[in-house]
Amino acid sequence: MPIRYNLSVTEELKDIAVADAVLILAFSLTIAGGIGALAANPGSFLQNLIYFIPIAALGVTLSFILHELMHKFTAQHYGAIAGFKASRNGLMITLATGFCGFLLGIPGATMIYTSRFTIKEDGIVSLAGPLTNFAVFAVFLAALLILAPPQGSYVYNAIQFTFFISIFLAFFNMLPIPPLDGSKVLRWNKPVYFATMGVILLLMIYFAGVPLSTIIYMIAIALFFSFFYRTVF
Repeated sequence: MPIRYNLSVTEELKDIAVADAVLILAFSLTIAGGIGALAANPGSFLQNLIYFIPIAALGVTLSFILHELMHKFTAQHYGAIAGFKASRNGLMITLATGFCGFLLGIPGATMIYTSRFTIKEDGIVSLAGPLTNFAVFAVFLAALLILAPPQGSYVYNAIQFTFFISIFLAFFNMLPIPPLDGSKVLRWNKPVYFATMGVILLLMIYFAGVPLSTIIYMIAIALFFSFFYRTVF
């Protein structure tokens, strides 16, 4: 899929920084309760928003930016042109839904142009992002177990949010719905796909206690993203 050939480093950094900032704010708004919480108790809403912004900044930046950069660098390793492109419509949807108290995080994507990717190379490039999220999850889970901060403390909440959002992002991107990473990994190698998705699901259920309703919600978001991506990008 083509990207802008005149994409400069400065322009790409601006795109990914804006996307990251919007995701951070949208996550913080969602966690703080959105417009409903603002209407009910503005003071408490603002206090919660200020509390969660640094936590969201840590989790979202590590999970989102590293995911996208790993796609980019792996694609470049195989000789492709790759760069992150923010979506104006996606940014607005992300921010608007966060303010409403739920989140559709679709601020943009790493666009890749190549005429000679094999199915295997495409699968490996796609797998690189979710595996990066898995690495972030493992590091922060280890930090939680080693540091053992008091439950409910600021450090505990920051670490927990980071490893939760990283494994959620890995699961979302591994769904076999085009253009998500999982569809390309599945096309390349079914055993690799099912082994990776199986581990991610076990981690989500065992460590995060994710209910079925949340999984269904994430699948619905993926289907919306698939439609949005084909329409906008």
